[in-house]
Order: sequence, then C-alpha cells, then structure tokens
Amino acid sequence: MKMKMYKRIAAVSIIAGSVLLSAACSNQSASTNGSNKEVIKITYRSGGGTNKGFTDWLNKEIIPEYEKNNPKIDVQLAPLNVSEGDYFAKIALMLKSKNTAPDIVTEDTFMVNSDASAGYLTPLDDKIEGWSDWSNYTENVKKGVIAQDGKIYGVPFNTDSRGLWYNKDLFTKAGLPVPWEPKSWDEILQAARTIKEKLPDVTPFWMNSGKATGEATSMQTFEMLLYGTKTPLYDNDSKKWIVKSQGLTDTFKFIDTIYKEKLGPNLSQVLNGQAGAVAYQQLMPKGKLAIGLDGIWQTGTWGETGAVPWPEAFTTLGFAAMPTQNGEAPGTITMSGGWALSIPNHSQHKDKAWEFIEFASSKEHTLSLLTKERNLTTRDDVAKEQSYQEIPMFKEATEFLKFAQFRPAVDKYPTVSTQIQSLVEDVVTEKLTPEQAAKKYQTNVTKIVGQDNVIEK
Repeated sequence: MKMKMYKRIAAVSIIAGSVLLSAACSNQSASTNGSNKEVIKITYRSGGGTNKGFTDWLNKEIIPEYEKNNPKIDVQLAPLNVSEGDYFAKIALMLKSKNTAPDIVTEDTFMVNSDASAGYLTPLDDKIEGWSDWSNYTENVKKGVIAQDGKIYGVPFNTDSRGLWYNKDLFTKAGLPVPWEPKSWDEILQAARTIKEKLPDVTPFWMNSGKATGEATSMQTFEMLLYGTKTPLYDNDSKKWIVKSQGLTDTFKFIDTIYKEKLGPNLSQVLNGQAGAVAYQQLMPKGKLAIGLDGIWQTGTWGETGAVPWPEAFTTLGFAAMPTQNGEAPGTITMSGGWALSIPNHSQHKDKAWEFIEFASSKEHTLSLLTKERNLTTRDDVAKEQSYQEIPMFKEATEFLKFAQFRPAVDKYPTVSTQIQSLVEDVVTEKLTPEQAAKKYQTNVTKIVGQDNVIEK
C-alpha cells in the first residue's frame, strides 16, 4: 500500500513538473517571438469538448477586434486540455510563479476566495471603481467574485442553473408524463425505475459521480441533493460547517440507490474525466439516456456551433426543476455558480490585461458570448435583450434562479469539496455504505476546518 502511495505521489510530481515546464517554455517562447508586440496570455479549460463557444468567441471575435484596435498587443490563448478536477490543481501550480502565470485566467467563482487568500490573484477594485459597466452586473452574481477580505477579484462572464434534462420521446414510450415535473426525490427514482423496466437499452439516470469530474460531482450531484434537504453544507448564521445531519446521510443514500438498483450508467463511463462528454455528446443525442442531472450550459453542446450540433434537442428534451427531498418549500432547488475573468498576481501585464477584460466584457460582447456558449448572463441589461430571451430553455433556467443556492464563500470549501468527491465515489463503488460515508465526512471535515468550526443538526 505504501509503495502504491509513493508511486502515486511520484506520478503527481512528474505531472506537476511537466505542467510548470510546459508553461514556462510557453512563456519564454511568447516573450521571444521576434516581434516587438506585448504578449497577453489567457488560460482557461478546454478539456472534454468544453468551452468551444468560449474559444470561438475569443478567436473569431474578441481577439481580432482587440488586436486591430491595439496593434502593439499580441493576445495568445493558452488553454489547458484537462478535466475539471485537474484544471484547478494545474492552475494553482501555474499561478504560484511569475514564470508560469498567464495574464488572464478563468476562475470558477467557487475558487476565487481560495485563490485570492493564497495570494494568486490581483484585486480589481481600483479598476472597477472607474468602470461604469459594473453597475449593470447582477448584485447576487457580484458576490461570487468578492473574497473574504471584501475585495473584488474577477469580472463574472457567465452564471448558470442546474436541473433535470429528460428525453420527452423516451418518457412517452415508457408511459411517463410529459411535461415531467417531479415533486420529490422518490418521484425521480420511480421515473428511473420505469425507464429501466420499459426501455432496458436506455440509461435511466446520469449524475456526476466521482473524483475525476471534480467540482461537477460536488456541486451538480451532492449539493443539488443536499441543499434540497433541511441542512446545507454550511450554517451562515453560526459560520460553521454542518458535519452531521440526516440530510447528509439521505444524500448519500439517494446516490447509493441509483447505482445499487442499476439505474445509472456503467462505472467505466461515469468515473472518468470525460464523463460529461459521454453523457451529453454521445448517449443523450442518440436517445440512450433518459434523465441527466446537469446544467443549462449543455444547450451549448447541442447548438449550431457546439461540440455535437443537435437541432432536435430543443424539441426532444425538457428541462425540469430539481425538487426538494420531499417537496418541502420552496419546492425546487438549484445550485448556481459561474466563471470570471481574473488577473493573476504574477501577471506581467496587469494594465493591458484589465483593458482586455474591460473590452471583452461589454454588453455587446457578453451577449455574443452567451449566444455561443449557452450560459446565463451576469448582466441585467443583457437579460433584457430579445435575442437573449429567445435562446431555447433559458426561460426555464432563469426561473430556477429564484430559489438558487450558492456554495460556501469560505476558503476551506475547495478542500471540503475534494472530500465530497472522494466519498461519493466510495459510495458509488460500494467501498462505503451511505452511513459510513456520512460518518467519514464528519471526521474528515472536522479535521479540515477544526472542531470549533463545526456543528451537528
């Protein structure tokens, strides 16, 4: 066991070294490319067919227009073709050094506080103070880029909501109601059981279920369930973590039921970093997946410029709100997050980086981006545009935001999140029972945050 652990540590060290060496070489080549232009590097995640709309937006619209207006600037993309879980680890490595840090980085808003606390990001308050567009950003969304020190560390360029994608054709064949509006977890399970019985060649239910899908497992699976119980992850009043509750145990039980009753996909499909592509680029377009717990951004996957264009998606699929556990008020739940453009502390071109962010974040450019990548807007003025309101499924997705919940904006959350991912996988693979997972969660999170920072409910 120890030898395996040493091998694993060695492998991680090699990967980390490769990332830093690659990034360093990239920075070196950028600064010695033979031109007198000032180079601005942008890093974001591109793995698993994700962010194609974002890439196209930058390559075909934003960068050409910006460079035309700024002929002495060379904007270069430095995407990381990795899984979501690996992205956060590799970004942390890159941001530590001025030799590897890009000038602009896309930050998942749940990581902003942690990366700001680690000294990786530059506060933008002085820039934003003179930027009139900031008043057009939705107040609730702004909270995601404000760290515990009260400073702003990014400009959010999208937000999202999550729900239950379901195939209306498959539901009709199985004798299930359309539109489908489940009122409890039991109704979700009953629908999945009916699909399994009536359509045995179809995967009834898909949810992110392991460490490889990183934060998607924490947020889109575990927290979408947990926040539908009476006990969330964190008690804002006492500022303490809830480490023992019936809600925690019941959340693990729901996940266990899906796999124990074979209502989910094969583990080989779901326990890898490409799971999202398998579900929404392969199975769902082929009519082989009935229900998927995921986000509104999947409409971008099936759009004209998406990874898998599927025009019929918008008539074939429905997007149902995730119910609370037993239909308790307010009846539905969604977790909301989003991404932001941030400037690393080690950026060597901070002023130019801000100018680019300001340019890219205009009303017109934001609207253009969201029509490509199919995420929800962070700007109130964009939300009023007819072309935005006409995007398929956005009406439903926006309505879900009325009851949106957000991840704890505290610096220990990313570490707690990795525990969640590991324990979910342990339940899925039957290494732990739901009760054992709940107990281990209590033990591990208490160690992470300290005994004085936890409560039971």
